Amino acid sequence: MDHDGLLELLRSISSFIWGPPLLIFIVGTGIYLTFRIGFLQIRLLPYSLKLAFSKNQDKNSEGDISHFQALMTALAATIGTGNIVGVATAILIGGPGALFWMWMSAFFGMATKYAEAVLAVKYRVQDEDGEMSGGPMYYLERGLNQKWLGVLFALFGAIAAFGIGNLVQANSVASVAKSTFDVPTWITGIVLTIFSALVLLGGIKSIGRVAAFFVPFMAAFYVIAGLIVLFINMTEIPAAIVLILTDAFTGEAVAGGAIGTVIRYGVARGVFSNEAGLGSASIAAAAAKTDMPARQALVSMTQVFIDTIVLCSITGLTIVLAGQYDSGLEGSELTTASFNIFLGSAGSYIVAIGLLFFASATIIGWSYYGEKCFTYLFSKEIVKYYRIVFVLAVFIGAVTSLDLVWTFSDIMNGLMALPNLIGLLGLSGVVVAETRQILKKIQKEKRAA
Repeated sequence: MDHDGLLELLRSISSFIWGPPLLIFIVGTGIYLTFRIGFLQIRLLPYSLKLAFSKNQDKNSEGDISHFQALMTALAATIGTGNIVGVATAILIGGPGALFWMWMSAFFGMATKYAEAVLAVKYRVQDEDGEMSGGPMYYLERGLNQKWLGVLFALFGAIAAFGIGNLVQANSVASVAKSTFDVPTWITGIVLTIFSALVLLGGIKSIGRVAAFFVPFMAAFYVIAGLIVLFINMTEIPAAIVLILTDAFTGEAVAGGAIGTVIRYGVARGVFSNEAGLGSASIAAAAAKTDMPARQALVSMTQVFIDTIVLCSITGLTIVLAGQYDSGLEGSELTTASFNIFLGSAGSYIVAIGLLFFASATIIGWSYYGEKCFTYLFSKEIVKYYRIVFVLAVFIGAVTSLDLVWTFSDIMNGLMALPNLIGLLGLSGVVVAETRQILKKIQKEKRAA
């Protein structure tokens, strides 16, 4: 089979895996968990945001990094091309209404992300060096007593870490640097490789420190640019919201009024962006210093809010306000053209710098996910070799065409969700029990205050 034939086969498999059944399974799990934990994402969102950005209350508890560092590490992995390219694709194919369904997937995804983090901390293990390891592979083995599912998750996660978490992100950074700033890909590859080595070879504590500095900075940069656009168009925002809500239930902006297309692409891109249901972010949550699993889970829950409700909304509203979604432009070009309408040529640089930051951060976050998956499959002895190979792969990704790698990794990413969702449903009773404990703890803290 030639290159084009293999690529077409992989794309067909990817479309099948990421089809309606998996999306329904992911969102359905989020809906089920939302009811089981009593709509916690509404009731405790202010408390969770305060907890995420306040001084770590559990600094003397077991763990490797703080609440905030764990959140920033997870955000580093999830804030990526999906926030710029993914949103544009959703609106391009599904129309403005797709943004509403991204919001819906995020709302229920917050419950999913909360449950993942609860179980990750609950069933984490500590090695002889005192370092924590957790995530779906551990709660599938130690909680659900299904080690084979844990092995499957770790296998899919290990492959995805090198693909979507490394090679394709490095390629995206190099491509943007070349097209916008005319920097040769090999130079970008060298710089990115050195940066990755300095961060990754130091392990989770180094990753956590860099993420805690890097992620707020890059997110603030993009948010400020987006808020400027929204401020300029303040009087047009109500009409844009009406268009989004109307199209979400009619599909009028899609050829033939295909409401199913609006929902599918809105939900799919929402999941791609925040990764709720894939289980990956819980690996970072397991490293946090915390006295209760649900406390870190509340912090982890805010990741979906920041990623999709805040960052994706800024991209989506800018595109809807610009009205360029039927112009024939695709991906980052659509987002760039939309920013350019309001900010002139500066829009191109904002989107380009955003992509550079976001994709670089994804490499940092996913390196840790891959490390833990490899450790689970083999042993901790492999970690030093894994880190070296992972860093070298960054350069390869920057200078090589990767269409096959992207599509194959996309498949692995989708397959990660299957064992993870089984674990979430099977252990939902544990999530509920831990939720009751944190609610009692919060009430006690309020009375003491």
